[in-house]
Amino acid sequence: MVLVIVVAVLALLAGLAANRFLRPRLLSEDDGSGMAVKDLVGPLLTLTILLLAFVLVTANGSYGKAEVASRGEARALDQLVETAEYAPSDQRERIQADAVCYARAVRMREWPAMADGNGSAAPNVWSTDFRHTFRPLQGKPVFGMLIAADNKRSDEREERLTQATASIPSVIFWFLLATLTITVVALGICLPRKNNRGQMITLAVITALLTTTLCVIRDVDRPFGGIVDVRPTALTEVERQATRDFHVHNTAAELPCTREGERRGNR
Repeated sequence: MVLVIVVAVLALLAGLAANRFLRPRLLSEDDGSGMAVKDLVGPLLTLTILLLAFVLVTANGSYGKAEVASRGEARALDQLVETAEYAPSDQRERIQADAVCYARAVRMREWPAMADGNGSAAPNVWSTDFRHTFRPLQGKPVFGMLIAADNKRSDEREERLTQATASIPSVIFWFLLATLTITVVALGICLPRKNNRGQMITLAVITALLTTTLCVIRDVDRPFGGIVDVRPTALTEVERQATRDFHVHNTAAELPCTREGERRGNR
């Protein structure tokens, strides 16, 4: 994001400099010479805006999918905890404890890693433990319900990790940055050389708007690492409820994980 702002400022300064030194050579009032630079600035600006709008819609779609997947994972985990109430006490205690630890591992380990587009192996410990706990329940009605909820949790987690990676290739982002630079410089060249205070202010506003749009695209394209990021609010609430349910049946029992979701020791 800092790079975008720096390049935009440099482009604005380059445009103003070009207006002062190159404009007399590039702009000609002689129609016989063909289209002047100022005749091309309008279509160029339109093209830049259309490109930014298209990419913004794409990035926003990825952000929306990331948020939906995060909430879907939380709902699936909550369903897993609720379904465990129909299991025998030993399996119920273990499933609810694993759910709490899974939520902690996702929040404390995987969520920060997703800012760089990566995942974490910490939640895998507890998702594996889920499957081990389900095995003694084969043949019972609750088994299918638990499997369905766990499969949903797994699918939503996979989707969340997929959306953590940038949906806009770097080459497109650099192309947009180059287009913005060329547009700002071209607008700067076309400003009148005298009595141009209003035009300069307008150019500064246009540059700020285009730069802000590109920064928003960059931020939204990283749904777990930007300023407007997806927070694990739903998962935090599920963790709280699962912890409460666990202690309802096991008042003095201790959870098998730390607050960061790491296993305390051999279970």
